Amino acid sequence: MKAMPLAISVCPSCGGKRIKKVRQSLTGAYRGCKYAVPALDVFACPDCGEKIYDRQAMQEIEAHSPAFSRVKRRGKSA
Repeated sequence: MKAMPLAISVCPSCGGKRIKKVRQSLTGAYRGCKYAVPALDVFACPDCGEKIYDRQAMQEIEAHSPAFSRVKRRGKSA
């Protein structure tokens, strides 16, 4: 099943109708370790500053963030 693309026309925080999809870099830190996500597509509201991240953006953040760098969990053992 393929995910439907996210299309947002109204800001969920302030109700503003000027929300747009923009490309920007994201920087953050996790437990003192800094990271950056270049060229991330997000929905941003110029009225209140709210940012909404779709599934693809969240996957990019997870790929760059040290918070998600642990070994992936294995399935239950028998």
